[in-house]
Amino acid sequence: MHVFFHRPFIGFRFNPTISSASFCSCSFSQSNSIFTNTMSASSLVLPSSISVNKKKLAFGSSESFKLCNSLGFKNGIRGFSLKNLDKSRVFMSIAVGSQTTVDDALFNDYKPTCAFLFPGQGAQAVGMGAEAQKVPAAAELYKKANEILGFDLLDICLNGPKEKLDSTVLSQPAIYVTSLAAVEVLRASEGGQQIIDSVDVTCGLSLGEYTALAFSGAFSFEDGLKLVKLRGEAMQDASDAAQSAMVSVIGLDSEKVQQLCDAANEEVDEANKVQIANFLCPGNYAVSGGVKGVEAVEAKAKSFKARMTVRLAVAGAFHTRFMEPAVSSLEAALAATEIRTPRIPVISNVDAQPHADPDTIKKILARQVTSPVQWETTVKTLLTKGVKKSYELGPGKVIAGIVKRMDKSAVLENIVA
Repeated sequence: MHVFFHRPFIGFRFNPTISSASFCSCSFSQSNSIFTNTMSASSLVLPSSISVNKKKLAFGSSESFKLCNSLGFKNGIRGFSLKNLDKSRVFMSIAVGSQTTVDDALFNDYKPTCAFLFPGQGAQAVGMGAEAQKVPAAAELYKKANEILGFDLLDICLNGPKEKLDSTVLSQPAIYVTSLAAVEVLRASEGGQQIIDSVDVTCGLSLGEYTALAFSGAFSFEDGLKLVKLRGEAMQDASDAAQSAMVSVIGLDSEKVQQLCDAANEEVDEANKVQIANFLCPGNYAVSGGVKGVEAVEAKAKSFKARMTVRLAVAGAFHTRFMEPAVSSLEAALAATEIRTPRIPVISNVDAQPHADPDTIKKILARQVTSPVQWETTVKTLLTKGVKKSYELGPGKVIAGIVKRMDKSAVLENIVA
């Protein structure tokens, strides 16, 4: 798995647990792309990078949008307060006739101050979700998940067994739900809503990118969970189709790990070749590929002065060509899912950049399972751009460890559920 705009925005915080936020019709009022709510004195200002005509416009979502003087949702990103308008923002595509125009580079000049970071597969642990049961809005997410998934996810989170929770098809939805439940746990705490309002960038490690997109309002909690469920199943099927594995190489820089991969690849056939699949942080890179190639990496690591290698408990060679069989089903599911422009930048794992165009986001997510995770670049960019504080939301403290390894002075807080 960030003030960054030239113009102010009224912020409607989207609820990731519902299929869409709704707004009443807005009419064009000025040539500088200001839209005035016909039922309120408030104005919605769109960035100049979005091109519109001087005529009444319809929002680009397939669902209707209605504006209320206040919005109250049961879970997720909810609520609307006039007193916080200067701190909130909303981004959406604008349909002009049959054309929808969204500048994918809308967020390129983001300036992060407060970031939400979401974990990926491997962060799961038996007992997660217990804290969430003390917060009604968080507990409700597990109930919704049970209905969508058709089994008791909370029971598996709380009681395991570990082998079951660790499976790709279960760990991915479990982490997604628990991470969004952590948002609700934070919201219910003193000052929590103010923290959520201050978040101006988000990202997630691999699977966590879906969580980040749900938090940003790009899609609903329900739609995100359906995508994550299918993603886990597709990745498991792809793993079952070939003998592959992943291993973490500890203690080498990325150049040395690449040399290690090259040396290992000289000894195996094409079907077993390996590559760096996860650029986590300096000194910690995950290599994926055929089992024989991974074994060659493990055998040669010491000669390259690696401190150690750790075989990862995953189904197969994630983020490589081995996951190609998962792409088509993901593409079909993404095509059928309504994705909106995120309300804040969401940094992609594929290119470490934020994307605003929903169609581009869909293509990026489909490519993500076969592309190396650029997490090191993502975190380095956030730190370089001056992010002041970050929060890791969900099970485990993997991300906190990575960030601290890259900058010991970084301010980061864990929010568990």
